Amino acid sequence: MTSLTVSGRVAQVLSSYVSDVFGVMGNGNVYFLDAAEKQGLRFSPVRHEGAAIAAADAYYRASGRLAAGTTTYGPGYTNALTALAEAVQAQIPVVLVTGDAPSSGARPQDVDQTAIAAGLGAATFTITRDAAGSITQQAVEYALTRRTAVVLAIPYDLAALEAAEEELPAPHAPKVTDDVDGGLGQAARLLAGAKRPLILAGRGAHLAGAGPELRELADRLGALTAGTALALNLLQGDGYLGVAGGFGTDTAAGLMGEADVVLVAGASLSPFTMRFGHLLGPDSTVIQIDTALQPTHPRVDLFVSADAKSAAGRLLRMLDGEASAEAWRAEARRRLAEGPGHDAGSPETPDGRLDPRSLATALDAVLPERRSVVQDGGHFIGWAPMYWHIPRPQDLVMVGTAYQAIGLGLASAVGAARAVEDGHTLVLASGDGGFLMGLSDLESLVGAASSAIVVIYNDAAYGAEIHQYGSQGLTEKPMLIPEVDFSGIARALGAESAIIRSLADLAALQDWIDAGAKGTFVADCRITSSVRAPWLSEWMNATRAAKAAVAG
Repeated sequence: MTSLTVSGRVAQVLSSYVSDVFGVMGNGNVYFLDAAEKQGLRFSPVRHEGAAIAAADAYYRASGRLAAGTTTYGPGYTNALTALAEAVQAQIPVVLVTGDAPSSGARPQDVDQTAIAAGLGAATFTITRDAAGSITQQAVEYALTRRTAVVLAIPYDLAALEAAEEELPAPHAPKVTDDVDGGLGQAARLLAGAKRPLILAGRGAHLAGAGPELRELADRLGALTAGTALALNLLQGDGYLGVAGGFGTDTAAGLMGEADVVLVAGASLSPFTMRFGHLLGPDSTVIQIDTALQPTHPRVDLFVSADAKSAAGRLLRMLDGEASAEAWRAEARRRLAEGPGHDAGSPETPDGRLDPRSLATALDAVLPERRSVVQDGGHFIGWAPMYWHIPRPQDLVMVGTAYQAIGLGLASAVGAARAVEDGHTLVLASGDGGFLMGLSDLESLVGAASSAIVVIYNDAAYGAEIHQYGSQGLTEKPMLIPEVDFSGIARALGAESAIIRSLADLAALQDWIDAGAKGTFVADCRITSSVRAPWLSEWMNATRAAKAAVAG
């Protein structure tokens, strides 16, 4: 290796794994950013350190490729913690390259960054002069094999020093856990005997590339299929019921509840997916295939620790020649055709603002067909997966759901904009509260995106709190947000924009799309707070039932 500084060695090794870095420059990472540019890494500046990891996180979700975020030490580092926690909770591999206290000892202003990261569940790898390259490699391999966020800390006094020469070990091949207890044979027997089989895929199945095998397995069995929101349309085809959980239709949920054998591949079976215990029937047999070492839900009857793709392939070989349950699919097709879909909304609301359901339906007809959707957290979270056509799992990036955070949407849109395929338009769905939290990175999105549309569900409130707590009689004053002219702010930062008060006002967005959809367009959609999302009603009912059970 040629002579490099410690920061140069870190950037050199990182360049073998990543092409994109997101962040804010400061004292603690200025030498790293200089080295990253020399290594040819593309740097996308963001305006708040919290956006550094959120952007890198979304880049991975949209592309499946690793990215890095970078901040300075101290306040730059602590500003990134919410996004770091979200990445850990969501099991997204991402690397935070940050400055740290000098190796000679902490200064009065330093905090224990390693302890802080450990509290969030993130491992810290602290660079040394003698092993800058190997430690960087260890950090990246750890992130990739364990699907988590890691912190790569460069002590301030080492950043510009010459690094020692190193012979780096070859990267470790990822270990694939594969049917450690031989449970696939039993799973095959259960599926072969099923009269109403259902295959439910999660993001783990998508990341494993298991879609084709699971789809073929479903066709072999005549099984119905569904996905979590993070595996949307992975198993689309004959018998596909859509999203399992609160974003799905009642008709589809009814069919899922009648399944006698359910194969769950790469899904953790969260309370939202399980409709708080009401998704599956009490007599159904649940088989879970996951890379975890034990079942992730007490409802699981048979657990197989395995890679979803290889396990599905082995099941196909075991089931060769088995009879299928085509009658089950035929019944499902009939009931789906006859049953109600999602509520289309109303042309009128009590306060005269837009019904978010009718707005979502109208937007689906306007938005470019080749779209990649990023969604912030908030009350509006279901409108895109419920009403918009989103072709593939990687075309829906839902942020904040793992850590129950809002405000990461704009930052995530920056990362996704760098990752989306040519010809795709990035669409960000955000609420007004979350949008205000991340407002500084609207400028970052304008600079990064070749084609982006921002849809703000602007109800002048924190909508989820209005429904959960305002409905209980608690004061709504802290839940309200003064009406903000996001359209004016967007134009000041270089975007095209319009206030959408009626569906006819979407003509401005349509004109922008017809003109080539170049740059960024912000649609400030004034929606009513009087419409409660069905998923939130479900959550509220489950919460009340749980409280009543405790009280009883």
